[in-house]
Amino acid sequence: MKRVFDFFLSLLGLLLISPIVFLICLFIKLESKGSFFYLQERIGQNEKPFRLFKFRTMYMNSDKKSLLTIGMNDYRITKIGYYLRKYKLDELPQLINILKGEMSFVGPRPEVKKYVDFYTNAQREVLKHKPGITDYASLKFFYENEILAQSENPEKTYITEIMPEKININLAYINSRKNLSNDIKVIFETVLKIIK
Repeated sequence: MKRVFDFFLSLLGLLLISPIVFLICLFIKLESKGSFFYLQERIGQNEKPFRLFKFRTMYMNSDKKSLLTIGMNDYRITKIGYYLRKYKLDELPQLINILKGEMSFVGPRPEVKKYVDFYTNAQREVLKHKPGITDYASLKFFYENEILAQSENPEKTYITEIMPEKININLAYINSRKNLSNDIKVIFETVLKIIK
C-alpha cells in the first residue's frame, strides 16, 4: 500500500511542479556554471548505495571541502541556493528517487557512507528500511545547519550528538505501529514547518 501511495503521489507531484522545476533550473543555470542537479551517493535500504537527486545549491565541487553545510551563510551556497535550501525546494527532485523505488516519502533520511561507517550494529537496523524525504528526526532537526554553525567542531557535533539522536528517533519510528495515516501526518507537519 505504501509503495502504491509513494508511486502515484510522486508521479502526480512531478507533473504538477514541472513549471516550478523549469524556473528553478533556469535560475540555477543563470547564476552559476554546472548542472541543475546535484547527485550524491547515499546508502539506501539494505545498505545498497544509490544516487540521491537534489537541485544544486552550491558552486561546483564545493562538496570536496566538506559534506556538511554549516549554517545558511556558508560561502559555498549560491544566492538562488540560499532560497532553495530555506524553503526545502532543493529536495523536490527526490520525487524521482521515490518514483524509482529507491526512497519513500516518509522514512529515515539516507546518509552518506562516510557517516554510515560510524553506525553501531544496533544502529544499522535503520538501513534495513527504505529511506525517506522526511521523518520525525528531520522535523526535530529542521534547523540542523544553524545548530552546526554554533559548534566549534561541526563534524564532531554531528557524529557524536545529532546523528545518534536522529537514529534513535528513526528506530522508534521503525518499531512503532507504522501506518499510512501516520506518514501523511509527518508529510503534513513537514509542509507546515516549511510554510512557517
